[in-house]
Amino acid sequence: MAGVLDSVNQRTQLVGANRLELLLFKLQGPQRYGINVFKVREVLQCPSLTQMPKQNHLVKGVAYIRGQTISVIDLSSATGGRPIPDIKTAFIIIAEYNRTVQGFLVDSVERIINLNWADVMPPPKGAGKQSYLTAVTEVDNELIEILDVEKILDEIAPQKTMVSQEVIQDGQLQKDLGDRVILIADDSAVARNQVKRALEPLGIEMVLAKNGRDALDQLNAMADGCESSITEKVGLLISDIEMPEMDGYTLAAEIRANPRLDQLHIILHTSLSGVFNHAMVEKVGANDFIAKFNPDDLAAAVKKWLHVD
Repeated sequence: MAGVLDSVNQRTQLVGANRLELLLFKLQGPQRYGINVFKVREVLQCPSLTQMPKQNHLVKGVAYIRGQTISVIDLSSATGGRPIPDIKTAFIIIAEYNRTVQGFLVDSVERIINLNWADVMPPPKGAGKQSYLTAVTEVDNELIEILDVEKILDEIAPQKTMVSQEVIQDGQLQKDLGDRVILIADDSAVARNQVKRALEPLGIEMVLAKNGRDALDQLNAMADGCESSITEKVGLLISDIEMPEMDGYTLAAEIRANPRLDQLHIILHTSLSGVFNHAMVEKVGANDFIAKFNPDDLAAAVKKWLHVD
């Protein structure tokens, strides 16, 4: 166990295209789950937790860790399972999502695996809208489930999605966009809908894609009807980075390598954070990077890149 904790805390970022590393863990029972190592700050044996008044029933308590008060969410309860029975033997995964830091209570933490996003698939269609899965992959003949953490967090503390009234009344976005659409690529239905709800009051028409491969296929199909460039039909691409089949970095690189698509402005919009992301933005040819989720920041970035010729 010490080796797993040390490897998380000392991890360097991946440079390879379309690759990720997952930290594997269990909630209750034999099923293994995965979380992207990029989002993990550290893994700790669960410390003593303090109960807070009127806290959400999915929040087990708060912990004071390295000078910061962190809410600890029972990940088993949050996904519809039984609560973690004994926090004294459990672990917490400290992770950063959407500009906030959370602790996820899990039963056990195992190891880190390195794989290609092409080997990560969307969840089965029969999983339904209530599923907490955002992707699945196979490791050692075993199905690993990747949870939609953004869905979990939105149920506990819903994100503000309304753009400020002064932005709505501006009207410049509609003028710059014209009859073109904005393409939104994200594997999380919650995240797609957050962007959609934020931009709808601005009168923007949007097309949704469930991952990078889906977005690229849609762009190529739309480009078939363009005289010269995809920008005749699509004003902007807003893409997540972490997505099954094809991540946002690879999507951006594929767009820049295609003469029919290479003029499209690309905003990478992700719950990941760090200097590495900004370096990769430049490397793959994306135009901008913004962390989820602030509706005014998103609207400002959209306005900026629609206005650039």
